[in-house]
Amino acid sequence: MTKEKVERINELARKKKTVGLTPGEAEEQAALRAEYLRDFREGLRQQLENTYIQYEDGRKEKLSPKKEQ
Repeated sequence: MTKEKVERINELARKKKTVGLTPGEAEEQAALRAEYLRDFREGLRQQLENTYIQYEDGRKEKLSPKKEQ
């Protein structure tokens, strides 16, 4: 996500608190937030895929994904 898009999200959030948003701006805000969350989750997923647990005995074990219920 680009810096300009993050700034636009913040601009719309400030406007929503003060004067409110038009329906078009509300849709834009929802789309930008959804894109931001997608990017955030993907970055976190990549970070967790490269995470290892190191035990006191020195061995390292790759973090395994949580099983869905």
